[in-house]
Amino acid sequence: MAEHSRNSGRKSKMNVDIELLRELAELLSDTGLSEIEVEDGDRKLRVARELHAASYTAAPAPQAAPTAAPVAQPQAAPAAADSGSDLSNAVPSPMVGTVYLAPEPGAADFISVGAQVKEGQTILIVEAMKVMNPITAPRSGTVKAILVDNAQPVEFDQPLVVID
Repeated sequence: MAEHSRNSGRKSKMNVDIELLRELAELLSDTGLSEIEVEDGDRKLRVARELHAASYTAAPAPQAAPTAAPVAQPQAAPAAADSGSDLSNAVPSPMVGTVYLAPEPGAADFISVGAQVKEGQTILIVEAMKVMNPITAPRSGTVKAILVDNAQPVEFDQPLVVID
């Protein structure tokens, strides 16, 4: 990497802490963020990744969510109770946003109850500030319950999916 010097157009090599760069990239992956910027004095380091998710139309979602939410939530709770799983195995939302169960409108959902998932597999998307953030399985296992509906608003730390 080269840094443009402000002095007469000279270029000088920037001393980059590769370990810090790797840690920031890992943090992006772990948190679902799309960009991190670190500043140290007059130097800045920005790490960003491009998310490859289809955009969703947000306008129809609030109209559909109120009618679908009361029907699906009672179904999700018995699925978790019947399987003997509890919310200690739930995957929490890392942010406030809108959850999407499929990669794009009309596509099949990422997961279903009873499906086997692998650690790191995308299980849903949370849209926050028009950025699609893939949420991945923190561990391999079986999906015991899906606790949210498509296009439902979610809060930080809200349980989304139970994986045993």
